[in-house]
Amino acid sequence: MVRRLRPVGLDFIEDAPTRLRFAARTTAGPEAVYRALAEDVEGWSQWFGAVTLARPTHGGAGREVRLAGGTRFEETIMAADPERRYAYRVDETNVPGIRALLEEWRLTPADPCSGTLVRWTFAVDGSAPLRFALTAARPLLGRSFRSAVRALDARLTSHRPAAGR
Repeated sequence: MVRRLRPVGLDFIEDAPTRLRFAARTTAGPEAVYRALAEDVEGWSQWFGAVTLARPTHGGAGREVRLAGGTRFEETIMAADPERRYAYRVDETNVPGIRALLEEWRLTPADPCSGTLVRWTFAVDGSAPLRFALTAARPLLGRSFRSAVRALDARLTSHRPAAGR
């Protein structure tokens, strides 16, 4: 059953009743990481193991995402700040118990030469059983995020042109 969620703004990242935050580093720079997040939406299934389908909708203003196990999301892009931030709000899902959900990816140069600190915030309002399940699943979500960032970094660095070419 599809559920319509409460629309929230970017301030929900700080105001949500449940916020899960994770961080990982890449050797790829913020420009490449941002492009993979915001511009190569279809590519998400190549590096984020839980994602089976991702595609832009509404002329790039939204996304359709499907996860392993049958979870579906219809999303609205809330922030697309090149090399800095990518955030989206879930408008519809088939997950029970969620009332509002916003995800944000923050990108910070890791050092003056290269690399990116990638920070992911999963902000949600939902029923007590959902909040409990998310808290219990925090280690799993963290592993999934870190694995995805490693796979993304490998994908981005394997596509770098060789020096002098």
